[in-house]
Amino acid sequence: MRANKMNQPNQGIKCIVNTCHYYMNGDRCSAEMIEVQPKNANNTHDTDCATFIPEGQA
Repeated sequence: MRANKMNQPNQGIKCIVNTCHYYMNGDRCSAEMIEVQPKNANNTHDTDCATFIPEGQA
């Protein structure tokens, strides 16, 4: 999934992955929306942000 990058942080998303293309200072995310997978996760450790793109690869 490829999300649009906004010029301002999405106030509803907190992200501390500073190696992501969508990361903004203050642990904010500039993605318009995110996708979290997989469908049948049982706990936090089972989840994954499918929106993640390494910085410099967008």
